[in-house]
Amino acid sequence: MSDQDLDHDDQKPKGVFFTLLADGNWLYRKAKYQNAIDAYTKALTLKPDDRTCLVGRSRCYLKTDQYENALEDAETSLVEDKTYVEGLYQKAEALYYMGEFEFALVFYHRGQNLRPQIEKFRLGIQKAQEAIENSVGSPSSVKLEIKGDLSFFQEDQERAQPITVIQNLTMEKKQLTQKTSLSQKTTKQQLGEFDSDKKFLENLLKDQGLVKGRTKSGEQMQDVIQSCLISVDTCTEFLNQMTPFCPRGRESKHMQQKCSKPQHNAPSEPAHLLVKSLDGIDAELASGNAEESLKKAEEVLKIVQEWSEKEVPTKKEVLGRLHSCIGNALVELGDMDKALDHHQKDLDLAKQCKLPDAMSRALENIGRIFAQTGRISQAIEFWEKKIPLVCGGLEKAWLFHEIGWCYMELSYHDEARDCGIRSLAAADEIAHEKWQMTANVLVAQSELKLGNFKSCVSHFERALTQAQLQEDDAGICAIQKALGDAKQFISQ
Repeated sequence: MSDQDLDHDDQKPKGVFFTLLADGNWLYRKAKYQNAIDAYTKALTLKPDDRTCLVGRSRCYLKTDQYENALEDAETSLVEDKTYVEGLYQKAEALYYMGEFEFALVFYHRGQNLRPQIEKFRLGIQKAQEAIENSVGSPSSVKLEIKGDLSFFQEDQERAQPITVIQNLTMEKKQLTQKTSLSQKTTKQQLGEFDSDKKFLENLLKDQGLVKGRTKSGEQMQDVIQSCLISVDTCTEFLNQMTPFCPRGRESKHMQQKCSKPQHNAPSEPAHLLVKSLDGIDAELASGNAEESLKKAEEVLKIVQEWSEKEVPTKKEVLGRLHSCIGNALVELGDMDKALDHHQKDLDLAKQCKLPDAMSRALENIGRIFAQTGRISQAIEFWEKKIPLVCGGLEKAWLFHEIGWCYMELSYHDEARDCGIRSLAAADEIAHEKWQMTANVLVAQSELKLGNFKSCVSHFERALTQAQLQEDDAGICAIQKALGDAKQFISQ
């Protein structure tokens, strides 16, 4: 085996890793979270400590309600660099969804201190603070005392046993909640569907033989059952915060009407509502239900428009995101003019708030609509504005490829070739075989139109190799035919 072959073999695992990482990112965007987890997991077998991959898998775990796994990946991504911003955000998110709002708030603040320009940390701080206030009351109504064991704030213990610390804190919350519990009748009314579950768990605690036993992992059954009871109480409290309880028959008619009327102007937890609503809107669209996605987005848009920026400091950012969701749903439904209007509103709000990611999103969507409706020059105009805002290799490969094909449609073959070369460079950087193949095809066809037949054949041959590596039968047939035609020009 030659030295060149050995070098190629050394590079192959690296190329496979970047391909798996890119696939995971792509599947995450398509809301195929379990498939994305599988791709990230395979990538991590090649590079176990890659923090980008760990954060990607952590995001997917959050989407599939595997919160402890999400926390573990986030913490692993921070082992070598405690200031890794994406890892800090993922850790904060995992803690928030586990119900550990105080700990989440700490890490949201750490992230904001490091990168104050990142909006998601500000939104995280807001939703964590609101969740804490809804759980224990406003700061003015709570008197804090400096006593007890505060050792969980020490850095070493925080790193060593994060789950244990959380469980201990949760048990303390449970004890406090029990001291201030409501009457049995009121509690039953508020528990609703959880009432039978709570009774079942309380009956299990009375079985002395059972509670003294242990699970296969060594946990005492009494602790497991108590943990389940805590979860039931937490769910009940959370639901009551979202829909305040009004005992009928004892309050005046005015008070009953006040309780039943939606409080759009003063939401108790707007940040949480927005997160859940946006997830639901995206999920409907990803599952092919554009009509339901549009309906939900329009409903949330009306609610957010009534909120003040004092209640939701990121109101304009959220409105932009909602206009984007509505625009995407309208594209799927074929109403391109209305879709374009909503994406333009998204772009206008992004410019007002100076949000590069939102601007990039809006420019991409507007360009897609122009391309799909045959307005090629306008598509190029908006996509080229997006170029300075793009960072990731996969997105670069896609963007330059799309701009290049637009130039091909307009018979600007030099510009098409240049875009194809830039797309190929981005694809080579992340070793993404699919985009390497498509970029090579674009360059080859541009060179064919320019009369550079040898270069054309060379790029078609590279594209064919990549199609074979992917076992893309349709691609292989198409490229072989184009390659044969190009070779005829050389022989003439």
